[in-house]
Amino acid sequence: MTDRSENRPIPRAGVIGWPVAHSRSPVIHGHWLARYGLQGRYDRIAVDPAEAEAFFAGFRDSGLAGANVTVPYKEAAAKACDVLDPLAEALGAVNTLWIEDGRLNGTNTDVTGFLANLDAEAPGWDAGGGAAVVLGAGGAARAVVYGLAARGFAPVHVVNRTRARAEAVAALAKGRDGHSVGRAHGFDELPQLLARARVLVNTTSLGMAGSGPLDVDLSPLPHDALVTDIVYVPLETPLLAAARLRGNPVAGGLGMLLHQAAPGFARWFGVFPEVDEALYEAVIATLPPEAGRR
Repeated sequence: MTDRSENRPIPRAGVIGWPVAHSRSPVIHGHWLARYGLQGRYDRIAVDPAEAEAFFAGFRDSGLAGANVTVPYKEAAAKACDVLDPLAEALGAVNTLWIEDGRLNGTNTDVTGFLANLDAEAPGWDAGGGAAVVLGAGGAARAVVYGLAARGFAPVHVVNRTRARAEAVAALAKGRDGHSVGRAHGFDELPQLLARARVLVNTTSLGMAGSGPLDVDLSPLPHDALVTDIVYVPLETPLLAAARLRGNPVAGGLGMLLHQAAPGFARWFGVFPEVDEALYEAVIATLPPEAGRR
């Protein structure tokens, strides 16, 4: 596709995953392209696992200016990059790709998305630091744990059913002096961890529409501790509803998705976009009825 007025290719990007039909990324980037009057395309790109290695190896010749990467390819994308920024290297996972000087570059904007969402939804949430509790030890937990430690929270407790996975994620929590502030735990230790927590984050899929419930007793949690959930269907998960009912400040997960998208858009299309109410409404309009409304 070419911009005939200037006889130059129109930038094309997309989201790579398997499956990828559920992704809201085309809605986000399409909204921004229209808002800023920019030429560009953003597509869903389904890549079969059997073809993933060849796809990333040939990315430089794909005609794509860059891409977002979602499950299950964030680690494969990192291995395919010629250049990783320090954050992507630390996490061992990439969710944003771009071509620069003929080389494939990668970063991870999940940390930025997580922190920017909390800054917007709960200003001052990180004042004073303190202990944080993270439920789950999957890919999203890696970014969350890294971000919490970067904002001065310590210790960062990672709670997971599999202790080895919790230990691997907790190791990513580094204090400002470079020493580890991460701790790994099983769910049996959760009550005493909550009693001293300043932030509680759910990074599991529990509580998502169609998934099982997240069974957490919040009674030990201080009433001024922030509770946030990376799940955004429903927009207010049972965890957030229970926390709000007892008076805790809360932040939903949709904003993380929106904020993590902005740096990639700037790379590919040349404008750093705003995450505003119009974008929230555009994405919410595409969610299933069980997601609820703001």
